[in-house]
Amino acid sequence: MAPVGGTAVQDHVALAEIELCGELIIAASAAEDRLSLESIDEVLRVAEERESV
Repeated sequence: MAPVGGTAVQDHVALAEIELCGELIIAASAAEDRLSLESIDEVLRVAEERESV
C-alpha cells in the first residue's frame, strides 16, 4: 500500500529509461523486419547524446 500524503519518490533516470524502452518497443512493433542498429540508435537518440558531449 502506498503511503498517504504524496511522498512519492521520482527517479528521473529510471523514468527516462522507461520512456526510451517504450519508444523502442513502438518502433519495433511498427517495423516490418528487425530494426537495424542504425534504427535503434535513431530511436534511442544516440547521435544527439554524442553531439551534446
